[in-house]
Amino acid sequence: MLEYVIRINKHNATDWPGESMTDTSKEAGVIMALEERFEKQRLPRLLSLKDKVDGGDVLDDPDIEFLEQVINDAMHSKPLMDRHPEWQSFCAYVVHLYEEITEKALQNEEKRPHPG
Repeated sequence: MLEYVIRINKHNATDWPGESMTDTSKEAGVIMALEERFEKQRLPRLLSLKDKVDGGDVLDDPDIEFLEQVINDAMHSKPLMDRHPEWQSFCAYVVHLYEEITEKALQNEEKRPHPG
């Protein structure tokens, strides 16, 4: 599904009515850079974390810091994504993946024996 969403959004990335060519080009460039970073850096790490928690492991501090950075970046990018509804399905996918990881990590943490 993600590949389909990315392909559709690449096609629509420069087709925004009501914006000047300069604004459209700048935003298209920003979106393409965000997309590339997500595909090459964020998605592989998120999928690795999903595999980790699905295997029963808990998240360590670097994992949690990474997830915090993903959320902070998403909140920073939200105004841009709000102006481009063609990216909503992609954003929903990322939020869903984040929720799956954090919910499973919490379940794993709760199952883990604590000293004391």
